[in-house]
Amino acid sequence: MTQILLTLLAVVMVVLIARRFLGFTAQRPTDYAAMAPQLDIRQHLSGPILCEGVIYGPTGRVTSRFVAEMEGLWDGNRGILDEHFHYASGEVQHRQWRLTLGNDGVVKAEADDLTDPGRGRQEGAGLQLRYRIRLPDHAGGWVLDVTDWMYLMENGTIINRSQFRKFGIKVAELVATMRRLPEGEAV
Repeated sequence: MTQILLTLLAVVMVVLIARRFLGFTAQRPTDYAAMAPQLDIRQHLSGPILCEGVIYGPTGRVTSRFVAEMEGLWDGNRGILDEHFHYASGEVQHRQWRLTLGNDGVVKAEADDLTDPGRGRQEGAGLQLRYRIRLPDHAGGWVLDVTDWMYLMENGTIINRSQFRKFGIKVAELVATMRRLPEGEAV
């Protein structure tokens, strides 16, 4: 019995160490510091934005698809990002992010469905944001730990990849593109 427990403990330690140094959760904003073009959320999350994406469930299969109309408005280092999601199921969702960008690249993010303010950092072509989100009651009401990564492409499109975890276990992943629309063009 002791040998089984020691083996189980060793496997858990290997998994924890691997998560720290490999894969999605091992990324750091400094990994993208030298990568161009430089992401500036005041510029790249400003004006009308079209977002299209999919959500994968825990088995890796697509569980939801969406198109979102976004509008970013900034006053100095403080901004509002309004999001209106239209899911393939017919469901509609609205979220308003209240964002603050520090002169050092640190990002603070607030929204009504977050349990605490989110924190992150933009550096080079990347942005990482971590927060805890409460799902709506019809989706279980769970509180999930979220890590968002946004990567700015050369053409101005942002690729967003997010992982949602409960008790450290990945329960969903989102992949989306965000593309600014020309001034005056609405989504």
